[in-house]
Amino acid sequence: MSKVVLDSSAVLAFLQDEPGREAVEQSLGDAVISTVNLAEVVTKLAAGGEPFEFARLIFDKLGIAVIDFTRDLAEDTGALAARTSAHGLSLGDRACIALARREKLPALTTDRAWQEVDAGVRIDLIR
Repeated sequence: MSKVVLDSSAVLAFLQDEPGREAVEQSLGDAVISTVNLAEVVTKLAAGGEPFEFARLIFDKLGIAVIDFTRDLAEDTGALAARTSAHGLSLGDRACIALARREKLPALTTDRAWQEVDAGVRIDLIR
């Protein structure tokens, strides 16, 4: 059973051995990520020269479950814009929060702006 939803920033902190890596490492095997946030991770890795296959291998090896972005998640993500836009949250940020809300799980992120938003879900900063 999953215990946490990972934001792309948390996954990238782990992969790039940045501060907060340990918090993500402890959640591996019990973590989920949305396909939207997976796309963000793949985009960053590709920009750094990593092949697509590398990202797939990483997610499979780490045991992070990838959750399809459904219509319900899309609608909740869109609805979150009204309460998050003043804080600069992106579509990917809101997608992560929407998944955390649906699954009733905390979200792990590096983005401090998330704590300024009352989105009905626990936000855990990894650094």
